[in-house]
Amino acid sequence: MSEATGDSSLASRITGNPWLLLTFSTLLWGGNVVAARWAVGEVSPMVLVGLRWIIVCTLILLYLRGRARAMFEQLRPHWVYLLLMGVFGFTISNAMLYEGARFTSGVNVAIIQGVLPVLVLAGARMVYGAHVGLVRMVGVAMTMGGILLIASEGEPARLIDLQINKGDFFAFLSAALYAGFTLALRKRPPMSALAFFIGLAFAALVTSVPSMAVEAMLGEAIWPSWRGLLVLLYVATCTSIIGQICWIRAVEMIGPGRAGVFQNLVPVSGAILSVLVLRETFHWHHAASLALVLTGLFISERGKR
Repeated sequence: MSEATGDSSLASRITGNPWLLLTFSTLLWGGNVVAARWAVGEVSPMVLVGLRWIIVCTLILLYLRGRARAMFEQLRPHWVYLLLMGVFGFTISNAMLYEGARFTSGVNVAIIQGVLPVLVLAGARMVYGAHVGLVRMVGVAMTMGGILLIASEGEPARLIDLQINKGDFFAFLSAALYAGFTLALRKRPPMSALAFFIGLAFAALVTSVPSMAVEAMLGEAIWPSWRGLLVLLYVATCTSIIGQICWIRAVEMIGPGRAGVFQNLVPVSGAILSVLVLRETFHWHHAASLALVLTGLFISERGKR
């Protein structure tokens, strides 16, 4: 009895600690970079995205059971918005990330993903006319400088000759699409976070499965090997469900403003995991770029406050 009480108390302390939940979420999302690199040659991008959302939506239906019909009735008036958000934020953005990982290193992908908050800031200025002070502009410039350093592999002359790795470009495009997704959250319909996630998951399902079929018809599909299956299970459960649940729980406790700062840990954890797990080399330009990105994000956050 006491052992069960102790286990329950430990679980309560874990689920009641927002800082632990946020750190765990960013660690799981950083692991998505490793998964993307491991997927190369083991499962093709659209097959991975399509099967990922098939698994996620199956688990959602098992969880909802008799409540599924009522949930979909709640989502139906907003189907156009949810469909567009699912297409760009979940389907295409993820596909670009996995496609980029075929041509560049995990460290590069992780650091480039760190530009997301700055892209959101720039987008808020262009789309909503949000005020961006001088301090935040300095932060934006530093972060973009870090991304250009990665893209040029520490050789600025490459930018003049437009010798940019296409994998880095796809990784940046993935971040840009998700930044657009984040900006569009301002128009989110009034519904719970769980209902919203379920709507996006099914929107991603109905758009990724046809894309997977097209990839197969073009003869470019790679169906999962045993290693590809492990990657698939990771991105479907850890990245898509567990990470999201931990994040949503933490945001409920401390609010999105304080929680959002933890997004800056994703490029750090992704880079560290790429070095430790993938045995990638961490070059000087990686260190300099990571320093620029994180410093720029810190300055931007200070400017916001």
